[in-house]
Amino acid sequence: MAMHGLGVIDKTVQQTEMWVNEVAKEMGLEDKHKAFQGLRVVLHVLRDRMNLGEAANLGSQLPILLSGFYYENWKPEKNGTITPRTKEAFLDLIREQMHQFFKDDGGGMDAEQLARAVFKVLANHVTEGEAKTSFTICPVM
Repeated sequence: MAMHGLGVIDKTVQQTEMWVNEVAKEMGLEDKHKAFQGLRVVLHVLRDRMNLGEAANLGSQLPILLSGFYYENWKPEKNGTITPRTKEAFLDLIREQMHQFFKDDGGGMDAEQLARAVFKVLANHVTEGEAKTSFTICPVM
């Protein structure tokens, strides 16, 4: 891994790679790009279903580099307005985003498997309270 000579940058790159590697492992993927894009998709869908405070609280617990992708194209005025909050509605949004990110069949990934993988990684790295909030908002577990 290339070191940048700036500890904060090196640390966030390492942390982000760890999250991506964990998603890849959970999904059985060797393609880290797919794992990263899948992580990004689920984080965006989750973010947009939360209210502003919840979205900001989750964003503050992500590695700095990953939080930049998390906030990418964010429109806070729309947060918390997505309904219904069902498992299928959540998975439909993931499928829709996957088609936008991958420009094909959604990267060949199953939306529910991807969501479960990302939520498992989140549970390993964010506070218990934040993980519970995420699981309540998006009932896939």
